Amino acid sequence: MNQQLAAGPTVFVVDDDAAVRDALSLLISLKGMRAAVYQSAEDFLSVYEPAWRGCLLTDLKMPGMSGLELQKQLQERDIDLPVIMLSAHGDVGTTRSALKNGAVDFLEKPVDDEILVDVLQNALRVDAERHRQQEQRVQIRDMLDRLTPRERAVLDLLADGLQHRDIASRLDISPRTVEVYKARMMEKLQCRTLAEVVKLGLAARGSNA
Repeated sequence: MNQQLAAGPTVFVVDDDAAVRDALSLLISLKGMRAAVYQSAEDFLSVYEPAWRGCLLTDLKMPGMSGLELQKQLQERDIDLPVIMLSAHGDVGTTRSALKNGAVDFLEKPVDDEILVDVLQNALRVDAERHRQQEQRVQIRDMLDRLTPRERAVLDLLADGLQHRDIASRLDISPRTVEVYKARMMEKLQCRTLAEVVKLGLAARGSNA
């Protein structure tokens, strides 16, 4: 089961009503998505692994841990899983709390099948984009780790828009030496143009590398 979930994006359904779980699982499967069902938030948290991808479709009010409490637990465990809240007891305050805490949507039962499928597909796209950005940040950090402190300094100053003479003055080296560091840096980062260097330098700041 765990190996299957790790193989691709999954809609994790958490609802204490067995009939609802079965109906949701069938709908999700018929629409070409993978589903995994759990009767409580505690059951889901006890088996969830960080490598699993997809989205969470959870009931709001359940015995034990509620949907909002489950959402909070995910945040505390640094689990960045898109959450859709489903409830027959929705109100403005609860909806606001769920969305404020990062839920991608809040749907009231009974929910239209087409709307639910559209929301789930969007949540899976959100998850895929988050993971793509995360992988990109890791790749950037790996490339930057290859640079010497001086090469990294040249990269940062190029990203700031400084010319070679300005960089040379700032680092107290010759313009020719700046060219040498720049050439080495571009080779390590596999950049062919200055535009690629600047783009990577700016992305490095966004990745907190």
